[in-house]
Amino acid sequence: MSDIQDIFKKHCVLPDVINTAPSELLTIRYKSGVSVETGKELTPTQVKEKPEIKWAAKDTEYYLLAMVDPDAPSREKPKFREWHHWLVGNIHGGDMNKSEVLSDYIGSGPPKGTGLHRYVYLIFKQPEKCDYSKIPKLPSTSGKNRGNFSIAKFAQQFKLGSPVAGNFYVAQWDDYVPKLYAKLKD
Repeated sequence: MSDIQDIFKKHCVLPDVINTAPSELLTIRYKSGVSVETGKELTPTQVKEKPEIKWAAKDTEYYLLAMVDPDAPSREKPKFREWHHWLVGNIHGGDMNKSEVLSDYIGSGPPKGTGLHRYVYLIFKQPEKCDYSKIPKLPSTSGKNRGNFSIAKFAQQFKLGSPVAGNFYVAQWDDYVPKLYAKLKD
């Protein structure tokens, strides 16, 4: 078993989010200066802005990026599993500037008193450029249609297979969370 598979199993990302661990670790660096170290804790304040993402992308391939929280509203009662924070498709050659944003980035916002939430990033290789025209596009000011999402079902729908890269961190409430909630209009 690989290290990434071990840690994804230890934190129950396998099977709560996906059934097969990615083979590559995704590099995630936030503007606050922090990088994601698999399974380590970050604060909502540290991850409030869209990060830079890197993986061993092939120039001619298309990819999908997903960031999900399987612990919404809490790990004990995940009735909104999964809440997707970011969904970007048709990323050409790993260049996030050449992509289609399906759901704009929303940072971590675990409710007060709900403990640690897992924030899982996954990259899937698309078989080709996908038609996402029927997927509602969500701005960063919208929480609508983000709950009860399943990246595994989404990947199956678009024939994406298993993730090729991934990473995750954990976070709990801090005093930035009310500011984040104030930005969400629905």
